[in-house]
Amino acid sequence: MFSRFRKEQSGAAPAPVANAAPHTQPAPEPTPAARNRAAQQRPRPVAPAVPPGAEKERRRRQRLLEFKSDLHTRLLDNLNLAALDSASEAELRAEIAAIIAEAVSEKDFVLTNEERMTLIQDLYFEVRGLGPLEPLLKDDAVNDILVNGPNRVFVERGGRLELTDVTFKDERHLMRIIDKIVSAVGRRVDESNPYVDARLADGSRFNAMVPPVAVDGSLVSIRKFKKEKLGIDDLIGFGAFSEEMALYLEAAVATRLNVIVSGGTGSGKTTTLNALSSFIDPSERILTIEDTAELQLQQPHVGRMESRPANVEGKGAVTQRDCLKNALRMRPDRIIVGETRGEEVIDMLQAMNTGHDGSMTTIHANSARDAVSRLENMIAMSGIEMPLRAMRSQIASAVNLIVQASRLQDGSRRMVSVTEVTGMEGDVITMQEVFRFERTGLEPDGRIVGHFTGCGIRSHYAERFRRWGYDLPGSVYDIVPAR
Repeated sequence: MFSRFRKEQSGAAPAPVANAAPHTQPAPEPTPAARNRAAQQRPRPVAPAVPPGAEKERRRRQRLLEFKSDLHTRLLDNLNLAALDSASEAELRAEIAAIIAEAVSEKDFVLTNEERMTLIQDLYFEVRGLGPLEPLLKDDAVNDILVNGPNRVFVERGGRLELTDVTFKDERHLMRIIDKIVSAVGRRVDESNPYVDARLADGSRFNAMVPPVAVDGSLVSIRKFKKEKLGIDDLIGFGAFSEEMALYLEAAVATRLNVIVSGGTGSGKTTTLNALSSFIDPSERILTIEDTAELQLQQPHVGRMESRPANVEGKGAVTQRDCLKNALRMRPDRIIVGETRGEEVIDMLQAMNTGHDGSMTTIHANSARDAVSRLENMIAMSGIEMPLRAMRSQIASAVNLIVQASRLQDGSRRMVSVTEVTGMEGDVITMQEVFRFERTGLEPDGRIVGHFTGCGIRSHYAERFRRWGYDLPGSVYDIVPAR
């Protein structure tokens, strides 16, 4: 073996061995030149044939996009934007159609009737609406619109995220739409103030974060405002909770228990709060305080307040805490805070403890016990020095009921727990769960199977309910056997 290797190195060919098996004779290593010749002679893979019409259609789509971009520029140059407010929709569409006709004639570009109508609609949305986002805002099946830069727009339908074919021309186009939204409510967003909360004309909640904080293009999230007001019956029909839970919650709200609706992002906290507010007596005066106005209370006597950020000079900010302090001087029967997330928690708890029974708020937490911990943390972050026992004692005396909302893995939203705060034992806040959602399985399509059940514990506030005329039968709290 060693001698054959040495001969190959010196260039001498090894002598053939008689009767040797073929596999014992290694093939000589091909030279680089031989490898190149073999590669040239090897048949190359043939690319799949492109249908004759496909490439033509692709080129036409590309040209149509370029034509639309040019039309958009021409539209902004030719239209008197200051006069658009007084123009009717028919007049504006007619003007857009005329500009399209001129461009078609100049560029010798043929449009089908469907393409022409689509262009008129798209350009009308650019001028009067929110450009590419407008069709998504009009789609009732869409709950959330999430923009990750100009070329990736997602929506949530039925609790599931999906990528759409909606795109913006570029980052500049996306920024123009963002500016259009925030300037309508007197706010601004730029490099010095790269994030903003606002609301659209229909009440939808809007949040944007722009470069340089947003690395790959502006980030936009829109939580659409539901035009229809979902009541208790609607939520029962959707499976959000049971009829027994509805009877209990009606008694709790009507007898002026202080309620916290807890849950994660998108779990339906605001929808639940809206539904619970339907149990408030119409004769009561209600004041609502929100960062972005979303609540849709159905009572006749409602005063709505919304916080405001600072202006360009850093002045003029009005926080939720400022609104809450002022609300205490406005003779409210109940105070509803859209979401408690900071130092306003102190004033909220004091309001609950000083005669404003029946107040409600929402909080981000994953369980009733977590909600109490979040309240403790917010009190600590407010900078007020308070012993832990005193802090917990204030929470226990202010909060009566915690309703836990959750968005499950199949996208459904349910009230998974209703928990009463019953007092203090030592340094621990005591609670008891009255209702819960029991999961029993999973369908092949991913849908969660389960049922609502009472925990077999009579309400801590049963005597209060009875005095107010809500004597709930014991069957409301009964444990429901698994089905």
